[in-house]
Amino acid sequence: MAMMHPPQPPQGSYHHPQTLEEVRTLWIGDLQYWVDENYLTSCFSQTGELVSVKVIRNKITGQPEGYGFIEFISHAAAERTLQTYNGTQMPGTELTFRLNWASFGSGQKVDAGPDHSIFVGDLAPDVTDYLLQETFRVHYSSVRGAKVVTDPSTGRSKGYGFVKFAEESERNRAMAEMNGLYCSTRPMRISAATPKKNVGVQQQYVTKAVYPVTVPSAVAAPVQAYVAPPESDVTCTTISVANLDQNVTEEELKKAFSQLGEVIYVKIPATKGYGYVQFKTRPSAEEAVQRMQGQVIGQQAVRISWSKNPGQDGWVTQADPNQWNGYYGYGQGYDAYAYGATQDPSVYAYGGYGYPQYPQQGEGTQDISNSAAGGVAGAEQELYDPLATPDVDKLNAAYLSVHASAILGRPMWQRTSSLTSQLGK
Repeated sequence: MAMMHPPQPPQGSYHHPQTLEEVRTLWIGDLQYWVDENYLTSCFSQTGELVSVKVIRNKITGQPEGYGFIEFISHAAAERTLQTYNGTQMPGTELTFRLNWASFGSGQKVDAGPDHSIFVGDLAPDVTDYLLQETFRVHYSSVRGAKVVTDPSTGRSKGYGFVKFAEESERNRAMAEMNGLYCSTRPMRISAATPKKNVGVQQQYVTKAVYPVTVPSAVAAPVQAYVAPPESDVTCTTISVANLDQNVTEEELKKAFSQLGEVIYVKIPATKGYGYVQFKTRPSAEEAVQRMQGQVIGQQAVRISWSKNPGQDGWVTQADPNQWNGYYGYGQGYDAYAYGATQDPSVYAYGGYGYPQYPQQGEGTQDISNSAAGGVAGAEQELYDPLATPDVDKLNAAYLSVHASAILGRPMWQRTSSLTSQLGK
């Protein structure tokens, strides 16, 4: 008896669905780096209704992006697979299948109507995609999926996620009715997630608009490459806000960020053009870095990055020689307490699912306090030039202006100048 094979589409052509009911392709996500088409084919071929499998890869590196598409002979076949496999264990692993409807076939985009998503913050560490989805789905039938954003290197939740709705009215109801209600052990903080179109294989989402900002040199602050501190450092709760409208006040800046959590300190230096916001908790600061990137405050789109926490009596009560590298970006003479310049693991695309691709955190800014600069004219407001040779004499002088009284004996430097000689007398 001849073996029956599922009907195959003509080579080089794709099924082009015009409505959601015609979609016969499933999205599969959270794939490990070793998962390829052969593995997925072995998983789904037993349905007898499989047409094709495609794992999406980076066009430059060729490495898998962590998601793919599975096409079946019909919408009904795809639906049966979705109901049967989603959430079950993947063969040979401890992972589970994460499946959802694809908005289009594996080779062609389709207009399946608008998607409406919400941002959900303050999630407890134990909240999973399924728990987040079911928290909303029991109340709103048009929920299409949920995604808790995690650190791919550790698998730990970043404390926020997204929920997708097919109907705008239910999305709006959820924003009003579910805000402040508990998911697991914490009340949720909810806001709208605005679609960012034409960014990748499937529509992705960000909160409001995120786009690169060029900071005019006239208002640029001393810049440093201060990236996200380790997750274990819960004490780091401060962010810097660059490209800030000159007319924005500290009270207005505090109000703009208070929606993300309790703000305990705000500082806009006299030169303006940038400022600092300190939150009570680390999760609030993380949320601010992700959500406020590119937001318009006043009349300008701001650039958000991590910063050091202020001292007890001000932003910098005492100049630490180890911090000058952080302030000016100098790499010789002083080892900074800044964190390693590794890529933030949250920069991970869930493009196929329609969730955000988080932008890499921009470069931050740092304030140089008057007390730290001492009598060194202009030291606190110089613009950082990454190609310039560091002025070690000036750094030494600034350090002495604060710490000279605590130094026993006469300080000696490898380089001398009239400025350091005067301070050493």
